[in-house]
Amino acid sequence: MAYPVSVVARSELDPFEKPMSESLPLRVAIGGDHAGFPLKKMIVERFGDQVNAMIDCGAHSEASCDYPDFAVAVAKEILEGRADKGIMVCGSGVGVSVAANKIHGIRASICHDTYSAHQGVEHDDMNVLCIGGRIIGSELAFEIVQTFLGAQYEPEDRHARRLAKVLEIEKNGI
Repeated sequence: MAYPVSVVARSELDPFEKPMSESLPLRVAIGGDHAGFPLKKMIVERFGDQVNAMIDCGAHSEASCDYPDFAVAVAKEILEGRADKGIMVCGSGVGVSVAANKIHGIRASICHDTYSAHQGVEHDDMNVLCIGGRIIGSELAFEIVQTFLGAQYEPEDRHARRLAKVLEIEKNGI
């Protein structure tokens, strides 16, 4: 199944705010199930013009559907190089996080606060943000997404050492 890619230029800028597309050439894949659809739709509308591409992997309505399908779709966009980061939304954020973390190469985490959103990227190289559409409101979600998209991995020795151990676990299991 092909997913639509939206590339939109920001037309109106706050004079003090640098758009993300000027600082980071982000391509973002977003997906979620029926419970996450309303918040996912708001995130696409809010951030679609602040990134180079917003790849909407569905769901496209509130009709009942299964979150693992969208976790796979978002992960595929990242792993095949069409997206730099991913955002997943379901009712609690738990289901999409569990499903996404089963996929080799994906480091997903539930973040319902801005600290976790940037720390997860900076220290753990998190590449998928998971949020609960029934847990947080849209304004907090927007702050969390903004923070996640603006964060970059900091490959300090301690972070790199820990990430290498995580990747070893991913490769070999326990």
